[in-house]
Amino acid sequence: MKRLAMPALAGALLFLSLASAQAVEILRWERLPLAVPLVVGQERVVFIDRNIRVGVPPGVGEHLRVQSAGGAIYLRASQPIPPTRLQLQDVESGALILLDIAAEPAKAGQPALEPVRIEGDAAATRYGAVGTSSGAGPNVEEDAPRDGAASSPASPLTAARKRETPVPVVLTRYAAQNLYAPLRTVEPVPGIGRVNLRRDLALDTLLPTLPVRAQALAAWRLEDRSVTAVRLTNTSGRWLDLDPRALQGDFVAATFQHPTLGPAGQSADTTVVYLVTRGRSLADSLLPRISRIDATVNLPPAGAAGAAGIAEGARDEK
Repeated sequence: MKRLAMPALAGALLFLSLASAQAVEILRWERLPLAVPLVVGQERVVFIDRNIRVGVPPGVGEHLRVQSAGGAIYLRASQPIPPTRLQLQDVESGALILLDIAAEPAKAGQPALEPVRIEGDAAATRYGAVGTSSGAGPNVEEDAPRDGAASSPASPLTAARKRETPVPVVLTRYAAQNLYAPLRTVEPVPGIGRVNLRRDLALDTLLPTLPVRAQALAAWRLEDRSVTAVRLTNTSGRWLDLDPRALQGDFVAATFQHPTLGPAGQSADTTVVYLVTRGRSLADSLLPRISRIDATVNLPPAGAAGAAGIAEGARDEK
């Protein structure tokens, strides 16, 4: 009996050791920070199965090695780290997952920490989501077939063009949250992505009637629409009223973060305008590259005639 019991006991111990070695701690993301303790000198793997960016607070990166590959994050602390919060951001949707880490020295006989798997869909399921209903609704995109063109109400193309909220509204809201709200409160939008933007983009023609200085800050794209956040700074000593009709360019929508600008030097002298364009970037939507209006139409008759005469004289000289 003893001879038979010993191999059975050894097999059970081997099975338990293999099971513990392959164990994975499951954490579910429900918008509450997830605790992931670390041990100094040990690497801990966090599986999340999505393409993400990791935000590490300054001062912690010197003692924490962070690597991301194939939907997994590899964390290794080189010395003790006080409780710190990391931000994991989904590259595609912008959704955030918060991790609370703390690294402590290893204790005698302490087993290695098992990997962690984070479950839970962080993507938005309502705001900005594509609708699936086949009937015509109030939020059908404006690029639907026109001029009486027939289309099947149940076609996939028609359904894909319907959203719970119009795309310009989704883009403007997302840009405003990224600039003015804490990142953990930014509502994720599937399909939205950051766009490369020239910081030295000339914006002198954007608001030519107002004494403001404009600078492009950031841009995002969703489907064929783009939104660009432009900072406006008052350079005069008086209050300015902001009117979207004064903007010069080819824009689908324009929204000011604040309706007025205070005098230069005050805390209210700066705001942001969100410019939504369609099918092109902001640089290609500004004057004089794009203009749907013939400027000569607004000239007085005498001025228009004079301009025409000058043009004809120039052609005769040639």
